Amino acid sequence: MLGVLEGFSVIGIIIVIGVLIDRTGWLGPQGRQVLNGLAFHVATPALLFGLMFQAELSVLFSDQFVATALGMLIVAGMYCVLGVIFKWGVGPTTIGAMNSSYVNSGNLGIPIAVYVLGDGSLVAPVMLVQQLIMGPVMLGILDVTSATRKGRKLKWWQLVVRPFTNPVVIGALSGLLLNILNVNPPSFILEPIALVGGMSVPAVLLAFGMSLRDNALPFRGEDKWQVAAGTVLKSFIHPAIAWLLGAFVFHLNDAMLLAVVVTAALPTAQNIYTYAANYRVGESLARETILVTTILSVPVIFLVTILLHP
Repeated sequence: MLGVLEGFSVIGIIIVIGVLIDRTGWLGPQGRQVLNGLAFHVATPALLFGLMFQAELSVLFSDQFVATALGMLIVAGMYCVLGVIFKWGVGPTTIGAMNSSYVNSGNLGIPIAVYVLGDGSLVAPVMLVQQLIMGPVMLGILDVTSATRKGRKLKWWQLVVRPFTNPVVIGALSGLLLNILNVNPPSFILEPIALVGGMSVPAVLLAFGMSLRDNALPFRGEDKWQVAAGTVLKSFIHPAIAWLLGAFVFHLNDAMLLAVVVTAALPTAQNIYTYAANYRVGESLARETILVTTILSVPVIFLVTILLHP
């Protein structure tokens, strides 16, 4: 259980540092935008390249991977249905769907997997789902929406190619491709990529902390109902669906079932705010959902661990 608290404390401290940086103005008026740009275009692609390059390929064919993928797609689909019914718009609905289904698998998921599940590699399936399925689709939609908003009409082949021109998707897929082909670049190439990738998590968390001044208290803005929907889906519905799929559809053993449900109970990933900021859509929606789901995930993960621990 200490691993849960340790993972959250690391995140909290870095976010507080981001708040202090914003209050002091040390990085200037454009500091947050620079950190978001650094994370989106450089550091996160490098980080995902390394993660996918080192990923265990056997998890792609495991029931854990399929159960994780289905759970995320179902929850994202549920939010999309709400977005259509209430006419929240394509861009905000896409961010909300990511809020509901994308989990903090890196800077929080890995330590929790190590200390709670006993194996850091158990978080790999959710990373693969997010980078192989959710990422290209969701970021592709945001790319198309952004182009349309700017008055650019994309041809059909541009719609197909567009998701794969995104730096985050390029980083993840290129790492996976080298992994599949069993290509081992020399260390003088991999080490700089790893160093640059190491900037991703702190840059995202610092930028998130710096953004809290804009709207530190949730459920106060115009998108309060979107925040509420995303919070309920992410914090409660997502773990419940993961449990139903794992226990009654795929009949996972106790250890795998715990891994699937715990990873589903992780809060919304902080990099969703980076995506929202980069595309200038749903920034407060992402920021508030991340904040609330991170707080709620502590008791939820504790409860899941108590109920399902083999």
